[in-house]
Amino acid sequence: MPRTARDVVFVDGVRTPFGKAGPKGLYAETRADDMIVSVIRELLRRNPALPPERIGEVAVAATTQTGDQGLTIGRSAAILAGLPKSVPGYAIDRMCAGAMTAVTTTAGSIALGATDVAVAGGVEHMGHHPMGSGVDPNPRFVAERLVDPSALSMGATAENLHDRFPAITRARADAYALASQRKVAAAYAAGQIQPDLVPVAIRSAEAGYTGSMGWGLATADEPPRPDTTIEALAGLKTPFRPHGRVTAGNSAGLNDGATGCVIAAQDVAAELGLDARMRLIDFSFAGVDPEVMGIGPVPATEAVLARNDLTIDDIGLIEVNEAFAVQVLAFLDHFKIADDDPRVNPWGGAIALGHPLASSGVRLMIQLAREFAERPAVRYGLTTMCVGLGMGGTVLWENLHA
Repeated sequence: MPRTARDVVFVDGVRTPFGKAGPKGLYAETRADDMIVSVIRELLRRNPALPPERIGEVAVAATTQTGDQGLTIGRSAAILAGLPKSVPGYAIDRMCAGAMTAVTTTAGSIALGATDVAVAGGVEHMGHHPMGSGVDPNPRFVAERLVDPSALSMGATAENLHDRFPAITRARADAYALASQRKVAAAYAAGQIQPDLVPVAIRSAEAGYTGSMGWGLATADEPPRPDTTIEALAGLKTPFRPHGRVTAGNSAGLNDGATGCVIAAQDVAAELGLDARMRLIDFSFAGVDPEVMGIGPVPATEAVLARNDLTIDDIGLIEVNEAFAVQVLAFLDHFKIADDDPRVNPWGGAIALGHPLASSGVRLMIQLAREFAERPAVRYGLTTMCVGLGMGGTVLWENLHA
């Protein structure tokens, strides 16, 4: 039977404040599944017009699917959040693009008509599950030269990107990182980020982030360093290569956090009285050489633009994940975009806010939706990111406030 694809819209998104991974971080004694449960419950609280039984799927991404991020976390989180047992769920892994893939995958089922409404997001507790923990890479990757050995270290791939594009200097990467910190500080001062943060109860058995033992409340992102200076950035060590160019200051940190959003068929959102904020037009995932995985957003974006007969000049807002400054700058240089173009990450990015791997894709969408509301003259926006093992992902959105 012939079918017509339905339009899919982004209704709402929320996230936990992001924390620093480690024994003194915000979420050192908080379970990963409890973090995503907090997000799901907040989405339901903020959208009372959405009957929980209308949710047709809960897709939750995690890069390390074990421990408190295992047990098919989409399904287990749905049960823990109190959704009807009739609501199914599943887990997704596309490394850093996990939450982005959770959105595009559920959007496909909505467009086909198999599902009307979905909750999609991601969680990463890098304090409990350090990147690569428990992984056993097949020796054939290196023995048969399927990839360069540096492909298995994200920091090393960023140094490789500096090698490929020598115009992207350490000084330029540091300047970009400083700008990200300043933009996040300005966005916080303007109250632009806080509306989509879910307060999370946190416990500390010893004096740590909260300053005392006992219970506290996480209400703001922990990673930003608003007092960062260019001199301090210039003095940081280069852990991935002697005399290299990648530092902790011009890269995203190791973080804990969870994100989630409600997406729906546009006609169903209208039927239920849900406020649709942006429409998903198209998406693309692309593969690149794993040893320069940071270039992944370029072919993914080119594919989306070409299919929709658009150029980068038609895009009024670009939310690009700042895994490394060099990766963002390579993307900007390819599309001939200035380092300080106001379309790009106007409220800052992951260098300041943090990058809890699989959760970050939906953070980009949350910020883009808010920025769309403030800029009704902008019609199109992108969310884009590089992905480990040599991939990139891009989603094209249309502003429904335009």
